[in-house]
Formats: sequence, structure tokens, C-alpha cells
Amino acid sequence: MFLHDKHLQFEAKPVKPDPLMAKKVQELIGGQFGEMSVAMQYLFQGWGVRKGNEKYKDLLLDIGTEELGHIEMLATMVGRLLEGTDIKHQEAAAKDPVVGSILAGMNPQHAIVSGLNARPADSVGNPWMGSYIISSGNLLADFRANLNAESQGRIQAVRIYEMADDPGLKDMLAVLIARDSFHQNLWMQAIAELEAAEGKIVPSTFDRSQERTDIAFSLFNHSASSEESSLGSWAEGTTPAGDGEFKYVEKIPFEGEIPKLENPPKSLHNTLPEKDLKK
Repeated sequence: MFLHDKHLQFEAKPVKPDPLMAKKVQELIGGQFGEMSVAMQYLFQGWGVRKGNEKYKDLLLDIGTEELGHIEMLATMVGRLLEGTDIKHQEAAAKDPVVGSILAGMNPQHAIVSGLNARPADSVGNPWMGSYIISSGNLLADFRANLNAESQGRIQAVRIYEMADDPGLKDMLAVLIARDSFHQNLWMQAIAELEAAEGKIVPSTFDRSQERTDIAFSLFNHSASSEESSLGSWAEGTTPAGDGEFKYVEKIPFEGEIPKLENPPKSLHNTLPEKDLKK
């Protein structure tokens, strides 16, 4: 059950309209790492938490619900950035070759499709997709995905902050950037807690004697002309999981033969072997 309060948690009011900036802000709504993605990711993860892990369920639903509020803030900001604008702004902008070629004017869908309102899409009009979200049922794997999502999302918010000159927009972005900072810390803390309880390799429930432990710690050199990867801390020493020793392998071993696949039935009409082709 969700309860909605019409107040925004933080203000979302630009000083003046700016349809080009509205187009950019759309990325923070419906982009791959936008607020729609993290909101749905955390909520679906939370809804799937089974009994015995109630604190993680509550955490995910708390943060997922907060992200819904962030979508509302951003949608409000986009709507206000579009106030008093129309498709003529795009046509006027196109007269400037720099604006026309780089910025491409306002998003025409804001005028044609959504009536000067935000859309569930990214900055170039691609619709948000549910395939962006990760919810595997393994909390350690999911929390690592959450950390990545917050890291990517904060990068994008910071980049738009640097592009902006409107004090109202920057004030709202400063809020989102701060919350992304907190969420990165939050997921790092939760990851550390789970790693301390079950180890660092996911999933921890698999019997590792069933895997090829002889190749489980080897970095194979797949570069024909360089070996710079051998200089990293991952080329020797104990692994972060404490389960083995890193090894750098300069020459790639191979165990398999060169594959030769049998021909499929003639009813599939694949290309026949050269010897069977009519001359």
C-alpha cells in the first residue's frame, strides 16, 4: 500500500523556463540509471525478499519509495522548465548552427506528445524499459547492482549540474546528488554486512568443489601485443575473497579441439557442404 502526500519532499522550481535543459533532465527520469530504474529496482527487490530478512526488505522499500518521490520532483522540474514554451523554440534554436547541430532544440515530444510535461523516457526520447532493473533474489548480488546504479546515476546528475546555470535547478540537483552519495554509502554498508556473514563470492551457497578450482584464480593474457594487465594487483597475491592466490598466465592454454559442427537436416535449407553444391 502506498500513501501519497502532494507536498514535494524538496523544492523543484527553476528560476526561468528552459526547454533544452528539460530535455537533458529527462535522462534522470527515464534513462537506464534514472530514478525510474532505481525506484523499480529497489521495490521489486524488496517485494521479493523472503522471511528471515525483514530488515533488508524494509530498507529496500524505504529507499524505493523515496526514489518515487525523486521521480515526482524531476517530473515537476521538467514541467516547470517547459512552462511558456512550445515547438517554436525548437525552430528558433535550429537557426543557430551550433544549437541546431549539438543541442537539436527542445524535445518535440514535450510539445506534441505530453503537452509540456515530463515523459517516462530518457533525454533522446527512448522509453524507459523494465529490462533496466536487476532483481535476482540474491541480496548480495542485488546490492552490488544497486551500488553501481547509484554510482552511474550520481555521475549523470553531477554532469547535468555542471551544465546548468539556473539556481533553482541546481538546488534540486544538489539534493539528488547528496541522496545518491548517501545511497552509495548505504549499499556499501549493506554489502559489507552480507559479505561478513556469507563471504564475498556470489552465490555463497554453491559447493565450490564442483567448479574448476585450477582455473578459478588465473588471469589469462588475451592481448597479442601487450601485458599491461599483469602489472595490476589482481595478477598476484591473495584474492579479496581470501579463497586463493591470483595467477597471471602469459600464454593461454586450450583444452578443446577446433569445432566441426555436423550439418543440419536438409529441410532447414542451410548452405550445403561445398562438395555437395551443384557446379
